[in-house]
Amino acid sequence: MENAPDDVRTDARPPRILIVDDETINVETLAWMLKEAGFTPLRAASGPAGRRMAADEQPELIILDIMMPGESGFETCAKLTADPATTDIPIIFISGLDDVENKVRGLKLGAVDYITKPFAREEVLARVKIHIRLRRGLRALLAEQAAKLAQIRDAQQAILVCPDDIPEARFAVRYVPALEAGGDFYDVFPWSETVMVYFVADISGHDLGASFVTSSLKALVRQNANPLYTPVETLKNMNSVLTSFLRDGMHLTASLIFLNRTRSRLTLVSAGHPAAIKVGPDGTVETLACEGDVLGVFESVQCGQIECAVSPGDRLYLYTDGLIERFGPSSRGREQGIAALQDACRQAAVLPLAEAVAAVSAALLPEAGPVQDDVVLMGIEV
Repeated sequence: MENAPDDVRTDARPPRILIVDDETINVETLAWMLKEAGFTPLRAASGPAGRRMAADEQPELIILDIMMPGESGFETCAKLTADPATTDIPIIFISGLDDVENKVRGLKLGAVDYITKPFAREEVLARVKIHIRLRRGLRALLAEQAAKLAQIRDAQQAILVCPDDIPEARFAVRYVPALEAGGDFYDVFPWSETVMVYFVADISGHDLGASFVTSSLKALVRQNANPLYTPVETLKNMNSVLTSFLRDGMHLTASLIFLNRTRSRLTLVSAGHPAAIKVGPDGTVETLACEGDVLGVFESVQCGQIECAVSPGDRLYLYTDGLIERFGPSSRGREQGIAALQDACRQAAVLPLAEAVAAVSAALLPEAGPVQDDVVLMGIEV
């Protein structure tokens, strides 16, 4: 028989309760109560010892005395809630201090309950049980939400084109959502026998609401990027639709490239999106910037357009601002980010396209930890 998953084994065994108190008689009285009720008591005689045990053993609940020598229960509680390893373990204070001020202080520090001494067995067990149930219920709810987000992520990933799906497009892409499902979007598809379309969009926000819009963009851009409309008309038609269903100030920026390799011609249209980067085989870097209005806000918009010649070996990079901007201690503004991107593209010019895209994204994104915003980086080989 196969071993049960860890979470099943954890729920099947008796819940473990950590008692942190310097008074032996209090510890043993509580331990006896808990053991008689089917729980497994763990013991610690000081705040530091309790914190170490909580991190190592991961009990389902902590009963914490306030009046202890050295580190008080209040200090222990503050350190437990500040430590990522123990922050979600519920803490019940148990103390002879029954004034409102101390109760409020304990709850503000992150405790879930407060029991005053002398305590009754029925009260202790009732409060322990309810907080363990609440914690398990919350964990189940979060697991269910994570599963739903994973389904949305998988559905979203399924509508994104992979370079192997359309090798004649000669592109590579790096897509990094800030959440399970992202608000940035890209697409690649043929416009005619000789023209390929490359589309990158950034929907305002990187919450779940933004990710829902991306599922509509694939159909919207393909319906309008066809020989019946010019590239500018394509974005204007999309804007007319987006203004009818985007709400609460939501909008998007977009770049759309029409690449005719047969004629060595490029048409780029932009709706408030960061400038594209063009890199020659020798590493020469050119910025393709054109002004344009964001989509989904105004009934009538102006979209910038650039038409230029390209040569075999040229590369084009489309991206979203999550790649170039950074906030917090290691902040980086847009101009600084574009300069860093240009330098990374220049250095990667000698690499194969897929390796170049990986190298550029590695140079711009943080080495560890989650990204602050959704990121798309698309490289296109002429």
